[in-house]
Amino acid sequence: MSSDLYARLGVRRRINAAGALTRLGGAVMAPEVVEAMATASRASVDIGELQDAASARVAEATGAEAGLVTTGAAAALTLAAAASIARWDAAKMAALPHADGFPRDILVPRTHRTGYAHALAASGARLVDIGHNDRGTGAGVRGLEAWEIEAALSPSVAAMAFSANAMNLADLPTAVAACSAAGIPLIVDAAAQLPPKENLKRFIAMGADLVAFSGGKALGGPQASGILAGRRDLVASALLQQLDMDVAPETWTPPRLVDRANLRGVPHHGIGRGFKAGKEEIVGLLTALDRFVKTDDAADNARLEARLKAIAVELNGHKATLVPASGDCRAGRAGAQRPSAAWRPAGAPVRAPRRARRADARSAGAATGGRRRARGGAEGGSQGRRLTPTLSPVTDQAAFRMPSCCSAVTPSSRPISSLTLPFSTRSTVVPVNCILRPDAAGSEPMRKSLKAGPVCVPPPFHWPTT
Repeated sequence: MSSDLYARLGVRRRINAAGALTRLGGAVMAPEVVEAMATASRASVDIGELQDAASARVAEATGAEAGLVTTGAAAALTLAAAASIARWDAAKMAALPHADGFPRDILVPRTHRTGYAHALAASGARLVDIGHNDRGTGAGVRGLEAWEIEAALSPSVAAMAFSANAMNLADLPTAVAACSAAGIPLIVDAAAQLPPKENLKRFIAMGADLVAFSGGKALGGPQASGILAGRRDLVASALLQQLDMDVAPETWTPPRLVDRANLRGVPHHGIGRGFKAGKEEIVGLLTALDRFVKTDDAADNARLEARLKAIAVELNGHKATLVPASGDCRAGRAGAQRPSAAWRPAGAPVRAPRRARRADARSAGAATGGRRRARGGAEGGSQGRRLTPTLSPVTDQAAFRMPSCCSAVTPSSRPISSLTLPFSTRSTVVPVNCILRPDAAGSEPMRKSLKAGPVCVPPPFHWPTT
């Protein structure tokens, strides 16, 4: 059916070997999610009332006071920033994104500055970079420090943003303490931090005021869905700035999440009006969230391993052997080290942080008796690929790390985390659950493409891509 639909539109179907990428339409939803959305489409409901019900479900799953279904993690970040700036002030809600007359600065550690910060700025916020990026660039070992946050505080600061991942999680308590002392909200971008499912509650439990998750990736919900979870007052402000507010003030009954006594008046359409979540997306996201929370990790891993085995025997006749990796490689696990790799065209410079390069040189010398640079891909020609292994953290996109979960593989085996199949035009840096080792009897093209050693194949729904 879907094949016929896309054919009629003249749109080519793609073989997705990269994961739940937005540009490829996100995750393929489970049948029960699709069925729930179809059922929701057959009736009319009050969206405010539906969001009240969604808030209770999201709160239960995340441990937050309240929750809101948004049209994606980016929309959740924009609404989080708008809520932090406007709070319960209807005049400020009406003014955004024009916020020159009131506090609108959002502190962003330099180690956390990404293109997705634009979602925060879209609210009218002014982003203020703080701290240094020594750890991220490899120039040093220092990360975010409390005094750097405190030094940046001023009456113009409305909030602080924190882009969470396994490598910077140790900095979160510092940010929580500083924001709590200053009385400003801490917004955590956890869009791609699922799985593991315990991350749903991790950031709220650590003290974050607002947390944004993607609904269309690991959760398996509609692509145009997300979650904003956190403090009730801030989530309520975000909801008010998202709802259809074409209402008669004298008869308006707000959602239960909103305490009308806190409002000087009834707000007009807010900056989040364009981020309205339909009843189908809300119900679909809640259904997917229920499925995700009930997931049996062991059974899920067994299912993923079975899928990898199926992939291994269907690589156009190329034989392969699966080598299971330990749980340390699971995506999003705090402090976990995962194989990751970045590919560059032959001849392009690839430089890892200085500390990593020195460690790699020592490791390579001990393993091979000399300092050699590993090469992957077809040899020679403009299509060749070069892979430089180092002992860098998983956040370093210029190298790969041999984690403890791959200790059974010798250093010379050089495990990598990207598999370029015949239909693929690019490699993607992803976490892995298993390693695909090329068989010696494989064909010449496959042996060349796997020259760098065992290939780590990503399991479905375990890609922290955005």
